[in-house]
Amino acid sequence: MKQVGNRVATAFAQAFERAADKEHPEHLSDLLLRLSRTTHEKISIRDIAVAMQDRSFGAFLLVFALPNLVPLPPGATLIVGLPLIFVAWQMIFSTHGRLILPRIIGDYAIKRETFELIVTRLVPWLKRAETWVLPRFWFLDSRTSERLLGVFALVVAIVCALPIPLGNWLPAFALAIIGFAHSERDGLGVAIGCAVGVISIAVAGFVVFTAGALLSLVF
Repeated sequence: MKQVGNRVATAFAQAFERAADKEHPEHLSDLLLRLSRTTHEKISIRDIAVAMQDRSFGAFLLVFALPNLVPLPPGATLIVGLPLIFVAWQMIFSTHGRLILPRIIGDYAIKRETFELIVTRLVPWLKRAETWVLPRFWFLDSRTSERLLGVFALVVAIVCALPIPLGNWLPAFALAIIGFAHSERDGLGVAIGCAVGVISIAVAGFVVFTAGALLSLVF
């Protein structure tokens, strides 16, 4: 009877610990610092995705959204927008609960010293951003809810990749917010990013409709 009681107590303790991990997840900056202290000689992109698990969706959305936030020549949006479409697609269909990368990308590795240098320079910026993005109101505990977010992110990513002059900035900004908030378990931040995403879809639709109307008048 005593053993049964101990097992029940252990189960409750483990459940409490898992709940605490969800409410107070490791910051992205701390995770990267821990990963940079590995004893392996090299760190691959796959190692980073595996270490982040389901948070890899948000982290890679953020990484691939950043290049879209700078002015790009016509046609370049399709190239830099494709990785966003890939990540959003993975959010919907990944059976591993994390980002699964093609071998040619996943196998790419850098020396631990180089990775540590990158992390050292990146962490101060992340620490500042993490004072704004906090674990709160998290509503994406189930894989189904995460897939629904993936569907929305896919639509925004497609809008981001469309060849609309200066039309990729707002959807990329929305995906950057969603990605960073997702990696930090910030439900409020995800909601704000989705709101910006809705606005970006509306703006893109207005631009396309207006351009179509003008062309119909001309021709």
